[in-house]
Amino acid sequence: MVVLGDSLAVSPSNAENFPTALQQRLDAAGYRWRIVNAGVVGAVTADGVRRLESVLTSDGGIVVLELGANDGLRGIPTETVEQNLATMIEGAQARGIRVLLCGMETPPAHGLAYTVAFHRLFPGLATRYGVALVPFLLAGVVLNSSLNGPDGIHPNAAGSRLIAETVWPYLERLIQQTPAATGKAS
Repeated sequence: MVVLGDSLAVSPSNAENFPTALQQRLDAAGYRWRIVNAGVVGAVTADGVRRLESVLTSDGGIVVLELGANDGLRGIPTETVEQNLATMIEGAQARGIRVLLCGMETPPAHGLAYTVAFHRLFPGLATRYGVALVPFLLAGVVLNSSLNGPDGIHPNAAGSRLIAETVWPYLERLIQQTPAATGKAS
């Protein structure tokens, strides 16, 4: 399983990010899945398109697609963001890899129309491609100073654990629907 993401996937540290917390949940639940954290600080969806082939492995069954936040902050046209995410979803699906798309929101810094279009793009892609969707990755974390680091943007350890809690039910459902030799330990 690969988490293809940005700084939200690597914050606050290698030992305390949300993919690490998800791995702990997988282990505790007896699943033999291993998570590869392919998060890169500052990544936008175009970076994900460029890196997709190198991070997908022949034994990977799931990709957690956690990109788009930086696109929204930079005001990258929503059509471009949508096309990039669609390209990554199609690339994974062409290899028989299931996708868990992590929805993002963006503040109205680029106008209300942009914010609304950005909000609609993740559910639209999930519907179009029949992929699982975490409606908002940062639910309960964003704007909560006790769950973010000093910059107020990236999660601290507690924030990363809450992100993992948000992602877990969607990921576990996807795992249960994914035939793999790395299923549940007996």
